[in-house]
Amino acid sequence: MVGQRNDQSHPGQDAPTQDRNPQQALLHDTDPSLTDAAEVAAALGVDPAKGLTSEEAKRRLEKFGPNELAQAAPVPKWKKFLAQFKDPLVYLLLAATAISLVAWFIEKANAAPGAEGGEALPFDAIVIVLILIVNAVLGYIQEAKAEAAVEALAQMTAPTTSVLRDGKITRINTTEVVPGDVIVLGEGDSVSADGRLFAAASLRIAEASLTGESVPVGKKPDTLAEAKALGDRANMVFNGTSVTQGTGRAIVTGTGMNTQVGKIADLLSATEDEKTPLQKEMDYVSKILGVAVCIIAVIVLVALAVLEGFHDIHDVIDSLLLAVSLAVAAVPEGLAAILTVVLALGVQRMAMHHAIVKKLHSVETLGSASVICSDKTGTLTRNEMTVERVVTPSGEVALTGTGYAPEGRMVGVNGAQLEGAEALKNEALATLAVGALANDGDLRQGAQAGSWEIVGDPTEVALIVAARKTHADRRLSQFHRVAEVPFTSERKRMSIIARDEAEGGLLTVFAKGAPDVLLGYCDRISVGGAVRPLTDGDRQDILATVERLSGEAYRTLGQAYRPLETARLSEVPGIRANAAGEVSDIADQAEVIERGLIWTGIVGIIDPPRTEVRDSVAEAHRAGIRTVMITGDHPLTASRIASDLGIIEPSGAALTGDQLDQLAAQGDQAFDQATAKTSVYARVAPEHKLRIVESLQRQGNIVAMTGDGVNDAPAVKTADIGVAMGITGTEVTKQSAKMILADDNFATIVAAVREGRVIFDNIRKFLRYLLSSNVGEVFTVFFGVVLAGFLGITQPGSQGVTVPLLATQLLWINLLTDAAPALAMGVDPQTEDVMNRRPRRLTDRVIDRQMWGDIIYIGLIMAIVTLIGMDMHLTGGLFTDRSVDALGHEAQMTEARTMGFTILVFAQLFNAIASRSHLQSAFVGLFSNKWLWGAIGVSIVLQLIVIYVPFLNSAFGTTPLSAVAWLECIGLAAFVLVASELRKLVLRVMAKRR
Repeated sequence: MVGQRNDQSHPGQDAPTQDRNPQQALLHDTDPSLTDAAEVAAALGVDPAKGLTSEEAKRRLEKFGPNELAQAAPVPKWKKFLAQFKDPLVYLLLAATAISLVAWFIEKANAAPGAEGGEALPFDAIVIVLILIVNAVLGYIQEAKAEAAVEALAQMTAPTTSVLRDGKITRINTTEVVPGDVIVLGEGDSVSADGRLFAAASLRIAEASLTGESVPVGKKPDTLAEAKALGDRANMVFNGTSVTQGTGRAIVTGTGMNTQVGKIADLLSATEDEKTPLQKEMDYVSKILGVAVCIIAVIVLVALAVLEGFHDIHDVIDSLLLAVSLAVAAVPEGLAAILTVVLALGVQRMAMHHAIVKKLHSVETLGSASVICSDKTGTLTRNEMTVERVVTPSGEVALTGTGYAPEGRMVGVNGAQLEGAEALKNEALATLAVGALANDGDLRQGAQAGSWEIVGDPTEVALIVAARKTHADRRLSQFHRVAEVPFTSERKRMSIIARDEAEGGLLTVFAKGAPDVLLGYCDRISVGGAVRPLTDGDRQDILATVERLSGEAYRTLGQAYRPLETARLSEVPGIRANAAGEVSDIADQAEVIERGLIWTGIVGIIDPPRTEVRDSVAEAHRAGIRTVMITGDHPLTASRIASDLGIIEPSGAALTGDQLDQLAAQGDQAFDQATAKTSVYARVAPEHKLRIVESLQRQGNIVAMTGDGVNDAPAVKTADIGVAMGITGTEVTKQSAKMILADDNFATIVAAVREGRVIFDNIRKFLRYLLSSNVGEVFTVFFGVVLAGFLGITQPGSQGVTVPLLATQLLWINLLTDAAPALAMGVDPQTEDVMNRRPRRLTDRVIDRQMWGDIIYIGLIMAIVTLIGMDMHLTGGLFTDRSVDALGHEAQMTEARTMGFTILVFAQLFNAIASRSHLQSAFVGLFSNKWLWGAIGVSIVLQLIVIYVPFLNSAFGTTPLSAVAWLECIGLAAFVLVASELRKLVLRVMAKRR
């Protein structure tokens, strides 16, 4: 069993340690929380600095199994196959088989000696059994394909874990984590196994799923002095929890069922998969049809018993077979399997377009989305930060080129040449050089020609790219970093100290940060190659420039430097050093290092909007879907990007997090009024996202919400359609989401909504087709019995019930016309108006009154043309007797049934063409679905076989038809298409008049 324990030892038994799972050996002999981390590493045979080798990890994975909880034993294939027979309809058909066998035996027993006792074999019973088997095989194959599709998607969304292997950090599938692995934890990661911490920095982990503690727990690697409860083991991390802050490294001490989660896994009762809303509605429809047919059957049987009476056992059997025929005609046997397959195929198509839907039923919700709440960075924009502006005391320049390719040049703001502006160019180059030096990022040539890979923060890499574009990086190689004061969210700046080898090893401070913050540490400014004191006027000008650039959607960073005029850090005035002259705590002396800086300029960085997003926003708007931007950026930046993308008008403004807090204090009504009108939110915190989603849902919206960080998970989970970023998203967010964007692109969300609508439209198409076809069969049987004398179906001298169509014929029709055309309609191309309609409400019925009207109308037409075709070949009906002289009663009934059988098959094929739209003519895009025409072709061939193969004639009660009869069949069946077109024409005219 997957995930089960692999050793056979039990507590109290002595087993060689080398033959036992190391995690079990450790847990059996010691408590990792009470053991020094070095001893834990030694016990598990791992070097914490390098991790396991790939070969050792592979060996342990093979020996101890995947890191996953024990799963229920897979259902054997034979049980899955037999499950296809667990259906009330199948029981009914088996009852029909038994009745047919009884009737056959009675006929054989009552036959006169030497005379033929009816049919040589019980063909009705044989055919019903064979068709049941074929149906079961088809259902089994369809379900297997659907399961395979879902499994493939599960693999695409499988969680991953960062581990240290062969001395390098690598990302692996969580199931491949083994005892002794060193897992590397960061904010937003899910903890994939139990482990002993040996390194942690500000690490906090949410353990509510395991301990019930709602507040994240601080973690430290210190060894505990005594055994403590699970929630107090600060040096341990546990499977199933999530990192909310900081970083850490831990040695895996337990995987799979040997984790704390695994210990309680056996206590969890297995739950059955919940049926989707569509499946529930289909069950409801089937029950309604079944009840209706049972009522009809009872009425018919009672009427026959009262009016004609049952003269012998044959009358009773015929009457029961009539009831079975009605039931067979009413319910489409393969509906559930077809529905599952169509949904699975749709989900696969979405995955091909980078939208990974984790559960099939989410497809239904997707097509109903009315609001899409999206983050800005990476989703609406390219997430490729680009320096476009450099502002210095002498003026402003622009840089061409976008993205991380270092291709571009320095030009004037309006694209003009910078001839003669040497002071401005030199100041711009100096500003870019400072940004490239005060930097922890890196830009590398990609594996493919012309591609580039970034390492580190995209904003920092953008500064490196800008320096390379302008060749401002030519002198950087002469500087060597000796110390760093890192960036923090509280400091909003970073500084490095570099040694200038070209200037005798003198030290210089290079700093960058938020302009308003960094400006406070500057007292001088570099202008035209000279340094002078920074005046209040200079400060006002710089801050005004920052405000202007922010209004133009730029993120601004100030750049400054300071020569320390010494080659030894310990000689800098104010610096604390030890007796040996070493400075080990430079980060704690930032105030000394960063004072007296010289201002050089500002860079304006922008994350360019994705070119395809504007069209997607417009498409969403046409579809009645509102797009909402929620970002932590500056309000002016958010409004500018939203305006460029068409989310708001150019004059529109953003609502900030502070304003949302004020509205929330006034109550839900004030908050809802604001969210009903506002489409851009800036400077918001994660809790604001959750409030916005809940507010929109209170207004009756179906909300899609994107997220990437761990703090986004509550909003993503609360939304009707939680969407996680596949590239930048954390594991916690991915697990909370119903859909994952493999490309982090807003356009993919809109494409997924479009696909969801197409899938839902196609489901309605094949439901209209299936149910109208089955209702046509019910009406044919019902009216064929009720109006038997009027139509000539009951012949003079005959007794009992004469069923218009045999149960085997109805089964063949359902098998023939249900599966292939319905599946083909499930992949019907999208219609032109799919994104020109308002979103569907989840409360709307899949089969509404309008569709029921189509179903009953087409069902009646089918029954009428079928019974007319039969009447034309029977004595005593409305039309001329065609076969009275040439055929006897039994042969005449066989020919009439063959006519009705064939007409009904072709009527349903014409119905497949007509059912593709409620209003649009079937001749619009007639040949756009090649699969449908292929399915129709296969159905025609099979119908020819059942009519012209002799042994099938006996099995299905058919006889070969003449050329004239074929013309009659096709002509009458085509009237279904004609009648449908007339109804659509009337409905279109009525719609225009409204």
